[in-house]
Amino acid sequence: MLAQRHAASAAGARAPLARNATTRRATTRRRALVVRAQEISVSVDKPLGLTLKERGDGRPGVQIAQCKGNASKAGLKAGDIVKYHSSFFGDELWPADALAFSRSAISACPNTVDFIVVRGGQGADFDVKRLPKRPAPPKFGRKLTAAQKERASHICVDCGYVYTLPTAFSEQPKSYVCPQCNAPKSRFAPYDVETGRAKGGGLSTPLITVASTVIGLGGIAFLLKDLL
Repeated sequence: MLAQRHAASAAGARAPLARNATTRRATTRRRALVVRAQEISVSVDKPLGLTLKERGDGRPGVQIAQCKGNASKAGLKAGDIVKYHSSFFGDELWPADALAFSRSAISACPNTVDFIVVRGGQGADFDVKRLPKRPAPPKFGRKLTAAQKERASHICVDCGYVYTLPTAFSEQPKSYVCPQCNAPKSRFAPYDVETGRAKGGGLSTPLITVASTVIGLGGIAFLLKDLL
């Protein structure tokens, strides 16, 4: 009789432990299902090395089918949902709401292409058709990749844009303008990768500073004229 009571007591003690273990497993499973999406912003040099396709979940939009080369080096992966990308005009990022438009816009971009992608989780549950345009990330002060440093040859002294295109700067026509501030080709100076500045300090004074100095001197001259 005493043995039966001990056995019943042990079984009763094990029951809460078993329930607790089951609860912990269920909680772990629920936590595993809650995966937050990552919104990732990257800049990719051309050639990009990626292939786009329609989203595979039935929603409108664009997804990365294959990724290699510069796109892979920049951090993009196959399966990423493209939320925004650069376009061939304007300083804004456009929603990737149609595969044909995204392909043509990205192909026509003359410079590095900016992407904002969503990776994993429930954050990809968005309606790309309702997204507004988004300002492009600033180019001034942006760190250059290793590939860009190899090609960096000139810098715009008015805004700091560094020329890193595969086409030699000398081969650009006289009509070439800075893609960031529209300064003419003459406002570019040879770029020193080590210092991140124009070589020899040539044309180191931004145009806006020159204009401000001229205006200031004009004002001083006017005041002196009145005093004299």
